[in-house]
Amino acid sequence: MERVIELFIKENVLSQDKLDFFIKKYGEHRVTIDNLIKVRILNRDEMEELLIKELRMHTIEMEELEPIHGIDTTQLLKRIARNQDIEYIEINDVSIDYKLLKRFPLKQLMRFNALPLYEDDESRVTVVFENPSDFEAKGVIERFFHGKIMVVAIAKAQMIRRELSRLKTNEDVEEFAEDIKNDLEEGTSEVEDSNESPAVLKLIDTILETAIDGKASDIHIEATENYCIVRYRVDGMLQEYFRLEKKIFAPLASRTKLLSNLDIAEKRKPQDGRFTHIVSGNVFDFRVSTLPTLFGESIVMRILDKSKALIKLEDAGMNAEAYKKFQKGIKSPYGIMLVTGPTGSGKTTTLYGALNAIIDVKDKIITVEDPVEYQMEGIQQVQVSANTGLTFAAALRSILRQDPDKIMIGEIRDQETLRIAIEAALTGHLVLSTLHTNDAISAISRMQDMGIEDYLLAGAVIGIQGQRLVRKICPVCKEVEEVNPESFKEIAHFLPENPVFYKGKGCAVCNNNGYSGREMISEVLLISEKLSTMIANSATKDSMREQAYKEGFSTMLQDGVNKALLGKTTLEEVLRVAR
Repeated sequence: MERVIELFIKENVLSQDKLDFFIKKYGEHRVTIDNLIKVRILNRDEMEELLIKELRMHTIEMEELEPIHGIDTTQLLKRIARNQDIEYIEINDVSIDYKLLKRFPLKQLMRFNALPLYEDDESRVTVVFENPSDFEAKGVIERFFHGKIMVVAIAKAQMIRRELSRLKTNEDVEEFAEDIKNDLEEGTSEVEDSNESPAVLKLIDTILETAIDGKASDIHIEATENYCIVRYRVDGMLQEYFRLEKKIFAPLASRTKLLSNLDIAEKRKPQDGRFTHIVSGNVFDFRVSTLPTLFGESIVMRILDKSKALIKLEDAGMNAEAYKKFQKGIKSPYGIMLVTGPTGSGKTTTLYGALNAIIDVKDKIITVEDPVEYQMEGIQQVQVSANTGLTFAAALRSILRQDPDKIMIGEIRDQETLRIAIEAALTGHLVLSTLHTNDAISAISRMQDMGIEDYLLAGAVIGIQGQRLVRKICPVCKEVEEVNPESFKEIAHFLPENPVFYKGKGCAVCNNNGYSGREMISEVLLISEKLSTMIANSATKDSMREQAYKEGFSTMLQDGVNKALLGKTTLEEVLRVAR
């Protein structure tokens, strides 16, 4: 934004003196395009005219303007369209004729960032251009019309690029699939053959690259009755990306197993493995799981981004109060600190953030994980293995003879592991671990149900964090949302007067779903002397919850509603995840 503000001052659209006065009165953090327009020291029409001129001269690009609040790039494009007497088209709102697209060479379309959309009854083909003033682009593409009339329109460059990139990927995948089929027919891509088809390797590379580019957390390759389907989990939601012929599945599955050091001949038992792969110059780990199903196998690859292991606890997304409480818990000299939530709620990332916060050369820190997701320097990491009998419990017993100061247990799954963890906490060790429960307070009754005596729990547990992940509103297409007051009823006591909520309307940046990325909502319960006494006396969950509220406990739902009011997520998303 600084560059844009400098441009406004240079071109006399914004006065430096008035800007300095604004900063002096309101502070530099309040300098936004919206605020400058509100106080009338910036005129929207003048600003847009200047930006259109600079875009035409390519001294500034539309991508630079997209993230800046207060600059409506859609409005800019509509003004450009009016100036040139052409139409502005929102690509998401039209049905693209993909058969028509196949008549045009993709290389030329990508070169000029142009996209034919559809043909009408009068043989007119509408084509959207990033730059409708580019006469060379219009001339080259018009040659492929064979007597049809070209209707020139403008659309967002990102949207055109995204659609062309998707077409290129689909074209590549179809080509690789065809090569694999040919190799199968020629007998050169049998499972037993070590010289597998290079097309299989290219297909796997494309699947991995597309997943990373799409910010997926998991890749699902599934065999159905008639197809091989590839789906990605993005921001917690599965999306289908490729649908291939069924015969492609066998060589694809075999090659994935080879990469993961799994037995390619074993199709009746589940298997687990992992591999490392360089994608777009960055190193990623992939954790692979196979499961026999009715029509073949289901292969799931969890994408492990090593940068997540380096996350700072303050960047994990906790609100200030929860962060303060959680930090107090992990700074305790001994006791057990638990992180709870369902699968895929970011518990492991929080644990790694906690390890980063407490790592110290004076302490011996040992982790027991299944599997070790991220490798960290300065700590000893143990991977459990059912094949060798190294279970969580067996590893923990050995760890306690290694003179540790702090222990991280990837997951508490059974009574034996929990009992050893609590004994370690009671004998002067800080223990960090995860447990599958719906909320923080439920963890107490869950551990009681697992057969742990109340007096042991009361002495060992120092704190419990409950967490979920909610999808964040895309910052580029965020707008105020009209919410039905009926939705407020169950959360009315959390809300201020006349609450305002937000949503994403969908754009090229967020793949038209209104969300981009995820953020944690959490609750942290520190076990006070009073709560410890209640646990020792087998108090009910309701009475413990009542006492927690008296001590200032704030729920996940409340944290989620606060984040919705701040415009970080939608009310609908909070209620879906934390209700």
